[in-house]
Amino acid sequence: MLSRLFKAGEKVLLNLVNKKDFHMASRNQENSSPRVQELYDLCKETFTGKAPSPASMAVQKLCSVLDSVSPADVGLQEEAQDDDRGYGVSGVSRFNRVGRWAQPITFLDIHECDTFTMCIFCFPTSSVIPLHDHPEMTVFSKILYGSLHVKAYDWVEPPCIISQDKARLAKLVSDKVITPQSEIPVLYPKTGGNLHSFTALTPCAVLDILTPPYKESVGRSCSYYMDYPFSTFALEEGMKKVEGKEDEYAWLVQIDTPDDLHMRPGSYTGPTIRV
Repeated sequence: MLSRLFKAGEKVLLNLVNKKDFHMASRNQENSSPRVQELYDLCKETFTGKAPSPASMAVQKLCSVLDSVSPADVGLQEEAQDDDRGYGVSGVSRFNRVGRWAQPITFLDIHECDTFTMCIFCFPTSSVIPLHDHPEMTVFSKILYGSLHVKAYDWVEPPCIISQDKARLAKLVSDKVITPQSEIPVLYPKTGGNLHSFTALTPCAVLDILTPPYKESVGRSCSYYMDYPFSTFALEEGMKKVEGKEDEYAWLVQIDTPDDLHMRPGSYTGPTIRV
């Protein structure tokens, strides 16, 4: 009899403990902020309107939080990854498809203020954002899903310019494919590949944080470039020879915004940010 009572009491106590744990877990879940809110709060705390130092602890912390963001954290459907023919993000009718070259990149605005921008670019397969710059800006990029080829340059300093052709020398920083498992790419005003191009190898999405944001009135406008092999132009008299291999360098010529750059606004459907 005592044995039965002991076992019954043990069972009741265990149920009470489990219920307490459940309520505590539920309360913690209710009190926890969405990951995108955590990211926003950290950006607001970190960014002052000037590019942060690459070695700062704040940059490392931001990269850590950004790296933990998943597609679901920002309202993206996993099904978008299933479209492997470059017909755009989910929502495009499967019965009304057009060629991948005509499919635009979808831009989702999460938040923008004077000190930083949070946004997402959704790429159909084979879509391209041509080579462009980020003047006096720092950019953090997180690949949420898919595979993206990135080619990035930094300007050679002091400037090396072929005046007649308006070509400026840049050094190749990156020419690789990145995925959600890749280290967070961070570009700075002078290092890290401030000029880059994106080519989607599969449907993919990129969460970008730009600080400070583009602002034409203060000189932070986006310029596009065409890159040419180093051998295209001859160094003018008085120019220093390049260090290292010539194929690590390219001449960049500024161009107008490409006509075949198709981008459309989309609706951000993730958690609402408390500003």
